[in-house]
Amino acid sequence: MMHCEQKHLLQHFDFCPRCGAKGFHEDTEKSKRCENCGFVFFMNPSSSTVAVIVNELDRLLTVRRSKEPAKGTLDLPGGFCDCYETAEEGVRREVMEETGLIVTETNYLFSLPNMYKYSGLDIPTLDLFFLCRVADTKGAKAMDDAAEVLWLPWQEVRPEDFGLKSISLGVKRLLQMHTSGLASVR
Repeated sequence: MMHCEQKHLLQHFDFCPRCGAKGFHEDTEKSKRCENCGFVFFMNPSSSTVAVIVNELDRLLTVRRSKEPAKGTLDLPGGFCDCYETAEEGVRREVMEETGLIVTETNYLFSLPNMYKYSGLDIPTLDLFFLCRVADTKGAKAMDDAAEVLWLPWQEVRPEDFGLKSISLGVKRLLQMHTSGLASVR
């Protein structure tokens, strides 16, 4: 279990987002309270999705990141959920945006906490891993923030090649699941 680093991010907020008052102070480890209007803001993680897609040759779909953080390292397709969409809708949209593939089925696997560096700040996220089936694996192409699409045989998948900590940890877990013969990653 990872320690909650949310207090650090809250230190960047000095003014109440509701009334604008300066008296916006730590209330708990993960919240701030306004002395003026009583508004309490909790720093909860942003939802992010991760797609685990395996083709008919039992190869894992990976992408090379074209942007920071971790530019140039491997990643699994996915990204932040938008407001008012489910995690399943979010993973479908992200796979389409990054690879052009159409997700036809999603099955939740597991989640991992992460810190995602954005605009110089560490944003707490909760990464939701989904096993995704796609309509056709042959049309995958690098789009959006993916520089390259690679279908890797499981024996060539190395967690250390994945630049984001939660993705690297997730890939280790996926490798263990694949090695133990669990059908959930095939």
